[in-house]
Amino acid sequence: MHPYLISLFSGLLIGTSVWLMLAGLGRVTGISGIAATALTAPKESLWRFAFLAGLIGGGLLFVRLFGTAAAGVATTPWLIVAGLLVGFGTVLGGGCTSGHGVCGLGRRSPRSLIATLTFMAAGMATVAVIRVLNGSAA
Repeated sequence: MHPYLISLFSGLLIGTSVWLMLAGLGRVTGISGIAATALTAPKESLWRFAFLAGLIGGGLLFVRLFGTAAAGVATTPWLIVAGLLVGFGTVLGGGCTSGHGVCGLGRRSPRSLIATLTFMAAGMATVAVIRVLNGSAA
């Protein structure tokens, strides 16, 4: 399948799932909040565990169907560092990219707009620094 079609299909699935979560449960689909609450209040989090299992299962299914991960391959130490940095940023920003970028912008939240602009700028700066460090800056 062409990468653009995969992106289109994935975007439609994300948008539909976010809408279903808001319409069905009245909840914003912020992955960090869902994961944190699942860990801190497991007895009342059956739907959260099901949601997280679906995220993991969906990723595994994608790899199985298309033979590749959507993102590039990284070594385990880099993945650990990246995960810790994302976790730190999530706490610092009061939410994650899915909560702010997908749900918050759709709800026209000024706080989410600022958060989204901030993490997009940080991502671009990170790519620029890594390119310079790797000697592939344009």
